[in-house]
Amino acid sequence: MRWEGNRESDNVEDRRSGGGGFIGGRSIGIGTVVVALIGWGVFGINPLTTIGMLSGGGAPQTEQAPAQRPPEGDRQAAFVSTVLASTEDVWSQVFQQGGAQYQAPRLVLFRGATPTACGTGQSAMGPFYCPGDHKVYLDMDFFDTMSRQLGAPGEFARAYVVAHEVGHHVQTLLGTTAQVDGRRGRVSQREQNALSVRLELQADCYAGIWARHSQQARNWLDEGDIESAINAAQQIGDDTLQRRSSGTVRPDAFTHGSSAQRVHWFTQGYKTGSVQSCDTFNAGSL
Repeated sequence: MRWEGNRESDNVEDRRSGGGGFIGGRSIGIGTVVVALIGWGVFGINPLTTIGMLSGGGAPQTEQAPAQRPPEGDRQAAFVSTVLASTEDVWSQVFQQGGAQYQAPRLVLFRGATPTACGTGQSAMGPFYCPGDHKVYLDMDFFDTMSRQLGAPGEFARAYVVAHEVGHHVQTLLGTTAQVDGRRGRVSQREQNALSVRLELQADCYAGIWARHSQQARNWLDEGDIESAINAAQQIGDDTLQRRSSGTVRPDAFTHGSSAQRVHWFTQGYKTGSVQSCDTFNAGSL
């Protein structure tokens, strides 16, 4: 992936040095990641709920260090900033074509734990998006976990992760997230899980849209880049994670979709580049 020299986003907030008022700096080990993966894939717990549980109640935290930009020379932060800038360019164009204006999210880099409008964010959750403050949260140690322990190496695999979280922001702007959340309290846990799957698969599809349009605009992908994103989608499918953590696959507890489903919907977005093609909620088959 030839990303150097492209525009970097100004919407990156670096909390790694101050820790946002929390003790940080610990790296993500497979043990802590598995705690979150089991919560997502085995018990069907919404990630934001788990964040609240891990923080001791989930009340929003407000004390944090002043926002600051990543330091010069931080290659990994520059990569994330460049990918975020590309999502801004792509979605601004897509929204404009639809007669709307895109409002870009902020991306927060942190270590250990950090306050969010959704409760205390934890590194063990992996990357996540908080609709309450329109921010993507990322502990970049997760990229090492992807490569070394989840079997998903490659820069474009990492870019896919960022684009997926930005996809959740797009869902918030389009009102999809609010519609799904409004239905959660009126349906069973199994039906809530099914709604979560459709929401997550749509975010995968939106990541595919970004991949297509960014490649058309920048021609920055190398041979094997798309395959690395597809492999990442496969490695974090619910069935794969459940099999890895417990040895048992429970489809009724899926919250993000199977490996095959995640690959399908990312590929769907990449092939079509169309928001209309990502309507997972009216799809008869996922």
